[in-house]
Amino acid sequence: MRFCRFALSDGSPRYGIVEGQAVVEVEGDIFERYGATSQIHPIAEIELLAPVNPSKIVALGTNFSLHAKEMGREVPDEPKIFLKPPSALIGHQAPIVLPKVPGQIDHEAEVALIVKRVAKNVPADQALDYVMGYTCFNDISARALQKKDGVFARAKGFDTFAPAGPWLQTDLVWEKLEVEGWVNGERRQHGALSDLVFGVPEVMAFVSRVMTLLPGDMIALGTPLGVGPLEDGDRVQVIINGVGTLENPVVQE
Repeated sequence: MRFCRFALSDGSPRYGIVEGQAVVEVEGDIFERYGATSQIHPIAEIELLAPVNPSKIVALGTNFSLHAKEMGREVPDEPKIFLKPPSALIGHQAPIVLPKVPGQIDHEAEVALIVKRVAKNVPADQALDYVMGYTCFNDISARALQKKDGVFARAKGFDTFAPAGPWLQTDLVWEKLEVEGWVNGERRQHGALSDLVFGVPEVMAFVSRVMTLLPGDMIALGTPLGVGPLEDGDRVQVIINGVGTLENPVVQE
């Protein structure tokens, strides 16, 4: 099943099921009980929002060993997590706005899982029961601020620094997923989730021991080798097999 969150000309968010080049609007709660309506919208006529409205976005640092090496860091002995604010979320085709700050601002192509139901102290062998599906995610990062602050909140928390979408895809096997990052038609990143330092079950178990996860929360699983700078006028894509392509233009503030 492919769920999206979208807006019409009135701007109010709605949920739908993607079927080909159209979206069937649904009513109810996609995490519990929902039903299809008679409203069908061509994708070309709607605005695709971030696929969920999470209470929090949890992200993992250095969860690919080669990315850890390129950043000059050791591979962690347990998941290294941080938070990005939900206010940073944008959807497919929404512009990434580069703030006027020193240093380069990088793309980080990632797979993000979407939490299906309330999760607290979840055993790893039951973790996949709490995953609704996966989406494309871009962990935009201001490197100079990350180095200066020593923490990630400012460097990764600017508005538009969390593109996600274009939709949420269920019924995927996480070990078979691969993620690519493209800028202006050039592939810069590629990684297979089978190469993660900490896989989905371990991550879900670890994070749920730290904080209660709610339906719609996002966990970005880390980025592979090849992160790099974005500039005004770029177009950046995150591609995941079985999910699709998240594309965003880049503009200078």
